Amino acid sequence: MKRILIPALFTCLLVTTAVAQQHVATLRGGTPLDTEASPPSIGKVVNNDLRQSRNYPEQPPLIPHTIDGYQIDTNANKCLQCHSRAATEFSQAPMVSITHFMNRENQFLASVTPRRYFCTQCHVTQKEVRELVGNSFIDVDSVLDIARQSNRGSD
Repeated sequence: MKRILIPALFTCLLVTTAVAQQHVATLRGGTPLDTEASPPSIGKVVNNDLRQSRNYPEQPPLIPHTIDGYQIDTNANKCLQCHSRAATEFSQAPMVSITHFMNRENQFLASVTPRRYFCTQCHVTQKEVRELVGNSFIDVDSVLDIARQSNRGSD
């Protein structure tokens, strides 16, 4: 039995590997692995200061402006010059969420908690580029609309 099973498994492994290699999508295009690929140009940052819609609940807001040269480290946080509680009246920027003032014990602090101090851990800028990989993501509102329409059709 082992004489038949082991060669059969080995053959299946080889066939599966060969088929998988034919359908692997890469970002290299047709560039062979032993050749340096030319990287795509870096896109321009969306810099329009317009709030963008969120695709799912609890998604951190996107940064709608450039942050080149912003200092965000243990010594300073450039974001808070506009987004802190005291600055929003003058800057008209949205204030950081109240959740950013909560510590691990869910106690509210007078200032931004250290675990939420480094904004770019969660918040990112957007660039004007084409998608590198196809995306079929559907936001939650679209999913709910599809569900409502299918319920109407079954009535």
